[in-house]
Amino acid sequence: MSPSAQTDRKIVPMPARSGPSPKERDPRIDFFRGVALMMILINHMPGNPWEAITNRELGFSDAAEAFFVMSGIAAGIAYSPAIARWLDGKGGLRAALTPMWRRAWTLYLVQILLTVAALGLFAWAADTFLLSKFRTMHNLGLIYSDTRAALTGIPILGYQIGYVNILPTYIVLMLAGPLILAAAIRWPWQTLTASVALWWVAGAYRLNIPNHPGGGGWFLSPLSWQLIFLVGLMIGHRHRRGERLVPVNRALFCAALFFVVFAFAWRHVPDLGSFMNHKMAQLSSLGAPYHITTHNKTLLAAPRLLHVLAMLYVLSCLPFVRTIAAHAASAPLRLLGQHGLLVFALGTVLALTGQILMDVEPNVAWLPWALPPLAALISYAAVRIAIWGTVPRGPTPERATAMPAAPVRDLA
Repeated sequence: MSPSAQTDRKIVPMPARSGPSPKERDPRIDFFRGVALMMILINHMPGNPWEAITNRELGFSDAAEAFFVMSGIAAGIAYSPAIARWLDGKGGLRAALTPMWRRAWTLYLVQILLTVAALGLFAWAADTFLLSKFRTMHNLGLIYSDTRAALTGIPILGYQIGYVNILPTYIVLMLAGPLILAAAIRWPWQTLTASVALWWVAGAYRLNIPNHPGGGGWFLSPLSWQLIFLVGLMIGHRHRRGERLVPVNRALFCAALFFVVFAFAWRHVPDLGSFMNHKMAQLSSLGAPYHITTHNKTLLAAPRLLHVLAMLYVLSCLPFVRTIAAHAASAPLRLLGQHGLLVFALGTVLALTGQILMDVEPNVAWLPWALPPLAALISYAAVRIAIWGTVPRGPTPERATAMPAAPVRDLA
């Protein structure tokens, strides 16, 4: 990627348009965060038919990548002004550091709450439905077989339960966020280069934070996923200034679109998929790094990374995407995106409850159809209740796009 200068009008693949007023929020950020949260909710109830309409069916990446990059964009918009003022000598270090650290603390408390809720929920299910498997699935067995170590692992984020294991990586990245964002503002392309190098080394040597207890590593390695979070931060910082991180370029747009289409075909055309998977295996046998020749999620393997970046760039270049995001029919998704932490936390509990119900009643055909929409409606109702009579107070990623900013342009 190269820094944005003036967009060359001769290579823009769409007509020029005027941007919103400086105080107008960009509807795409809230909209796509809401979409990502709903896809996480759906995908965390495996076996339901709604999974067919989530972005994991489009290629290699899924809602987790979308969540991280959109959260990074929102964080870049919300927190970059304080960091920039500190770098310019116009603000204090404390004012630059504490907002992101305060947010990380909130995320930490939510992670502990969700872990305890999951333990209690599955223990209740095991007793109520007389199914012992509810005590062993999703890495739950360690709380019974090695209770002392598991109780130690919960507060240090080393004991991670399946489907409650996304926030720990985000917490670590938010703790490192002020340093990452400061480097990205002062030395953007050097920082991006260093981030790519760290992603490469972490993937090649399979570096990760170890679990405790249980062995293995975190579900999402912070050393790998920092790259997509940094890209989001950089986009958010440039976006607030009314700039693009990557200029609109016809050739780049076509290349990104080709990769998105190719990834879809790779996934859904059996002959092509078999051929490409065979070629990846051959590359692996020749010594190519693991994170290049697989679709591994933990290490944010190259196919997943390239897919989410290509989708992001393509969507940022299409004017009708903003129109869809700003449409009145999209208002519920925008509202969900504006209250991401509440929706994510509640959605996690609802998804786990849905898993239990579908496991207990596997022969009830309508249940997988009904549970995800019902959970989405409950999430929306919870947001409406939460905001009833409240007034936003300060900058958080949820309110980031409502803050005054420079004229808003495209995201990537």
